[in-house]
Amino acid sequence: MWSRQRGRFKPLCCGVEELRCRRREREAALRKARREQQLVSKRLLRDEALEEAEEGCVAMIFGEAEIQQFLQLAQRGTEEKEREGALVSLRRGLQRPETQQTFIRLEGSIRTLVGLLTSNQALLQLEAARCLHELSHSEQSAVVEACLPATSYLLTYLSGHSSDFIELCLYTLGNLIVESEAVRRQLLPQGIVPALAACIQSPHLTVLEALGYALSQLLQAKEAPEKIIPSVLGSTLPQHMLQLLQPGPKLNLGVAVEFAWCLHYIICSQVNNALLITQGALSTLGLLLLDLAGAVQRTEDAGLELFLLQKQPSLLPEGLWLLNNLTANSPSFCTSLLSLDLIEPLLHLLSVSNVVSVLVLTVLCNVAEKGPAYCQRLWPGPLLSSLLDTLAFSDTEVVGQSLELLQLLFLYQPGAAQAFLQQSGLQALQRHEEVAQLQDRVHALQQTALHG
Repeated sequence: MWSRQRGRFKPLCCGVEELRCRRREREAALRKARREQQLVSKRLLRDEALEEAEEGCVAMIFGEAEIQQFLQLAQRGTEEKEREGALVSLRRGLQRPETQQTFIRLEGSIRTLVGLLTSNQALLQLEAARCLHELSHSEQSAVVEACLPATSYLLTYLSGHSSDFIELCLYTLGNLIVESEAVRRQLLPQGIVPALAACIQSPHLTVLEALGYALSQLLQAKEAPEKIIPSVLGSTLPQHMLQLLQPGPKLNLGVAVEFAWCLHYIICSQVNNALLITQGALSTLGLLLLDLAGAVQRTEDAGLELFLLQKQPSLLPEGLWLLNNLTANSPSFCTSLLSLDLIEPLLHLLSVSNVVSVLVLTVLCNVAEKGPAYCQRLWPGPLLSSLLDTLAFSDTEVVGQSLELLQLLFLYQPGAAQAFLQQSGLQALQRHEEVAQLQDRVHALQQTALHG
């Protein structure tokens, strides 16, 4: 079907294959940028009460002698308070890259820290874990690699009873996992996936958010499709992740965003999306977006600035990214999307932000490019008026995506071009005729609308 139609638009460079290819290239670039942004966005967890108590204390650069003194005091101090204080001082120093480098060069330093981590004194354990957390946040790969001996113990402590300690271990592991293949190689056979699956049943939201972060870091490893994602899909993690994305009063935005990232990486891998669908991924996502779309309609203020976007700007875009990944190459998922009556609620999201608008229009393009039967189901209702509204936007990404969707509709839906002309569509296009990034597509759409 597409090969027969392609020649019709070839002179204007806007055939279905051309539209699809252009959109996929742009999405690949976006995903690469998003992945690189995530890779460098390690999390640093610091106790607010401690930070306030230490306000005014500037992190010092310590040399070998001072570091040795702190470690010796922490090991052999006569009083617990003295031992804890030595680790607190070391932790402050490890906030400086220079101290981190000196620390890992010092023979036996990591071994001593691991010994304190595994001691039977909770306060020393906690401070040792905080020191390791500071090291895990380093941008220097040598510092991260030096933490390898501690990772097995951090994994073991995920089954502990202190939610604060578990949270700290999870963020530390997440920082180390994303940076070091050696860490991942060590943790996988030791059972990190089952350990995370056990953690996801925690009643503590802070633990769940930290877990989502650690899991998302694990899932974006280059070897994830072959060595990690099959294990994750074979565990109870996906079902629990989907439960945490269910709309309702128990939905926590921070937790939901972290697990939306996890699903994003799993779906992009294309390892076994059919399994996710049988577990209810599409229906869960549909209900979530319906809920968010309803919130948009209920909000009298422009957009969602006071409902949602200030609190957590990522949930809506992440949900749409997931929807995009599911519908991109699957007619059956597009059918499910239409069956869930999600089109009109999605159109309501066009008013939220430019980022959200582009993603909504991309999802609609995924549906439209599947052919006449899909465009026929898209066409009734407010689609055309919504697209005419987006043509009034000044953002070139939004307008460009609207043009691509209109081109697909004109190709596959009889009467769409005529309706567009009757509703002053050509006038709406005129404002973009001089925009360099849009000129070709505007001209192509004008010619298609007028001449078919």
